Amino acid sequence: MNYCHIQKLFLCFFLLMFLFSSGQQGGVKASSAHHRHGSSPVYSFRPTKLFVLGDSYSDTGNRRKSELNSWKYPFGITFPGKPTGRFSDGRVLTDYIAKFVGLRSPLPYQWRKVGASAKLVKYGMNLAHGGTGVFNTVFLGPNMTIQIDFLERLTNKYSVYTTRDLQSSIALVTVAGNDYLTYISRNGSAQGFPSLISSVVNQLTSNLKRIHKLGVKKIALTAIEPFGCLPWFTTKTSFKHCNETLNKLISLHNDLLHQAVAKLNNETHDSPFTILDLYASFTTVFKNKGDPLRGIKFENPLKPCCVGISSAYSCASVDQNGVKKYTLCDDRQSTFFWDAVHPSQEGWRSVFSALQPTLEQIFYA
Repeated sequence: MNYCHIQKLFLCFFLLMFLFSSGQQGGVKASSAHHRHGSSPVYSFRPTKLFVLGDSYSDTGNRRKSELNSWKYPFGITFPGKPTGRFSDGRVLTDYIAKFVGLRSPLPYQWRKVGASAKLVKYGMNLAHGGTGVFNTVFLGPNMTIQIDFLERLTNKYSVYTTRDLQSSIALVTVAGNDYLTYISRNGSAQGFPSLISSVVNQLTSNLKRIHKLGVKKIALTAIEPFGCLPWFTTKTSFKHCNETLNKLISLHNDLLHQAVAKLNNETHDSPFTILDLYASFTTVFKNKGDPLRGIKFENPLKPCCVGISSAYSCASVDQNGVKKYTLCDDRQSTFFWDAVHPSQEGWRSVFSALQPTLEQIFYA
């Protein structure tokens, strides 16, 4: 799908629609996760390290404590019982994928010089930075290109990892959502969205090529979740309906991404790139209100546990007198979203369950 075709589609669907208009909840269906039965699985590729690049969906502590609320109560209240810089009440996608491949969650890049870190670098490194994007965003932090620079220095300049280490590793990439949030926050026009989508996917494609060129054998990257279902946007409907205008915009990004990845895989002999479809997995969980097979249930998947009083994005905020500017739900396990943008630990567990068949295709013979 070329740029002109995207623009025609976009204008056809959205030119007369206001960007933030509310729609009815819906989305793309995804296959239910399945279990692998019988004998132990046979690995076609079992990584020894996990390298993580991206944003808050995979960050496990790279934002400095003074920068964002992820280091404040009640973040981390479920796991490990205190804030660790994760943008959730507990575990995030990185933690579940690391466990799936039999590794410890890799060390956040900012802690690499701590004395104890020598014991942890053997599992890889987490370079993801909450708030960042493919390009620079209003949330600051090193963008994806800079994160790849960090990884390259760890290999070539500082010799923390060898080329062989990278060849026996997997990379997890979660990025691009903040590029679109930045555009929206700057009141970008609806007509300008197709051009932005094209630029983001083109740059992301270049970045993926670069990661593979460094020697990483398998790269799993996330499609963007249904944006219009984030509490940041559903608060206007009291968390009852998704904004389908935004969801269709994000679908354009995901369609282009699938095409770009298919082309990349055709250009390489080992098909190293796999898309983890967050759009489909989120939508499946919303439709089922959880994951019945694993006993996960959400009463209202669109309503977050930590709800800001003055704004959608004020979880953990307090006023000058220390009075909380948010309310906290009674049962964190009953909510898919933790705050205005991020899933809860239980939310991520349900998403990982939906993604598991794709992950099995990467690693199992």
